[in-house]
Amino acid sequence: MRKYTDSEIRAFGLNPERIPKHIAIVMDGNGRWATDRGLPRAAGHRAGVNALREIIRFCSDIGVESLTLYAFSTENRRRPKEEIGILCGLLIEYFNREIDELHANAVRIKSIGDLSWFPPAVREAVQNAMTKTAENAGLKLNIALNYGGRAELVHAARLALEHGEPLDEGTLSKYLDTADSGDVDLMIRTGGELRVSNFLLWQIAYAELYFTDTKWPDFTREELIKALNDFAGRERRFGGLKTDGAK
Repeated sequence: MRKYTDSEIRAFGLNPERIPKHIAIVMDGNGRWATDRGLPRAAGHRAGVNALREIIRFCSDIGVESLTLYAFSTENRRRPKEEIGILCGLLIEYFNREIDELHANAVRIKSIGDLSWFPPAVREAVQNAMTKTAENAGLKLNIALNYGGRAELVHAARLALEHGEPLDEGTLSKYLDTADSGDVDLMIRTGGELRVSNFLLWQIAYAELYFTDTKWPDFTREELIKALNDFAGRERRFGGLKTDGAK
């Protein structure tokens, strides 16, 4: 739920009229962050989880409507079993530890992707968080778990066919996991890689893309503000001409 006034948002160096409604983040670089420090990869994942609190809270406070986080892709299932077990443990810990504060700030949590792949303890923690926050009217926090953009499109098409609806843009959009969040305005990827990695392929069709070398555990509020200012300085034409009429 938005906390700051327009003047307070300007005090951060931001334009309150140019805050994206829907931000998506590929939270990359946890493992490399740990390796750089001579730490096990698990330490990087834990540091990445700890970085979530500040980003989620700031997005909520400045009035971002939806925030979609790429937490675990379908491709991540190929990682070593030990690392997957650590990630599952961190998911359970995160939801159990943060749910009360998120709920107090009117954040509504939604899992996107195929949650059935995870162990029962993970599914239970995520489902409890979704149930507890289902009626909240603040920030829509979509957490992508065992998610892939291509799989989402196939699933949406199947739902449309099951309901006897035509396969057009409107129908597919209605059956996407993020249907109530709309298209992405700004997609951020941390960690220095320059690709979208099968994330929200439909929803980012006209998103502004922002890539940073900063690894996710070091992605602070100040780093987010840089991305928001970069977004605010772009002219979004959606395939049209510039506002001054130039080609």
